[in-house]
Amino acid sequence: MPNYKHFINMTDEFAFLQFSQKDDPDPDSGYTLDDNARALMVTLSMEESSYPYACLFTRYLMQSQSKNGSWCNLFQQGQFHHTFDSEDSVGRAFLACSMATTCAWNDIAYCCKGMLQRAIPRLAEFTSPRGIAYSLIGLCKGNFSFLPEKYIYDLINLLAMKLLNLYDSKSSRDWKWFEDHLTYCNGILPQALFAVYAFNGDKRCLKAAHESLGFLNELLFAKGYLNIVGNEGWYQRGGKLPVWDQQPVDAASIIFACWEAYQAIGLSEYLDLAHLGHQWYRGRNIHGLALYNQQTGGCYDALTKQGVNLNQGAEAVLSLLLSDLLIENAIIADLPEVISS
Repeated sequence: MPNYKHFINMTDEFAFLQFSQKDDPDPDSGYTLDDNARALMVTLSMEESSYPYACLFTRYLMQSQSKNGSWCNLFQQGQFHHTFDSEDSVGRAFLACSMATTCAWNDIAYCCKGMLQRAIPRLAEFTSPRGIAYSLIGLCKGNFSFLPEKYIYDLINLLAMKLLNLYDSKSSRDWKWFEDHLTYCNGILPQALFAVYAFNGDKRCLKAAHESLGFLNELLFAKGYLNIVGNEGWYQRGGKLPVWDQQPVDAASIIFACWEAYQAIGLSEYLDLAHLGHQWYRGRNIHGLALYNQQTGGCYDALTKQGVNLNQGAEAVLSLLLSDLLIENAIIADLPEVISS
């Protein structure tokens, strides 16, 4: 059962705060589009009482969006700052709004459709692999009945082809990947192609998704538990896999990719790896240390060489909650099969 104590603690009257000092929220750290997009997605899977939070995070996304459809990624000390804007953060916001179009709260769905209408013309220009991937998943899973069906299909094909072209240009016999390095949120790339395959049956996407996620999982689960790519230099092609520091957001990325793969093709190996990856938060990792703080409901910011980073910021707790909710819903979805067998 997900613990929302720190989630509530990190939410003030304006939005979801970015950082905390240990479990104490830091108001001076400001608010980011990334975190509030993730927070909105958490509310979509919570109980009915999460509606006020969904309204708060939707309002923040609306305030962060420019008239040209893009979003600003940081609000700090009373104003928006464009220093950290990126296609990745816009893609996350697009995905969150897309998921919200299918929710039961009509006002939230309506507001998110408005943001999507403003944002969607910009997607065709995206060059960031992760920005493309987040947007693709949103396009495949959202309710876009307010736009011509052909427009959505054509845009999905265009963006999917960008990922496929990257994969074809970089992959080789021993390197089944889209870039010459593995960095953060790697799972989102194969996840997007699995989502496209589930949407339109494109077997080119299935092949690249299956190969690339297999390559990634072989690296990260080699020791029998999830061992995430560390952010100290990342993993360069031909180099050595760095172990430190391991970020909770990257664990969530692998969990969601494996779940998407299982949903798309029903291979039980992917479901098993999603569950194994989820155990990373609770101690099945290189240190044998839990990152989930049961007392606060928070998640430590990183697994470090010395142990854990005791700060419990937004990205960490939201990644934990999204993973907890995914696995909880996956278990519930499997119950009828268990009962019938």
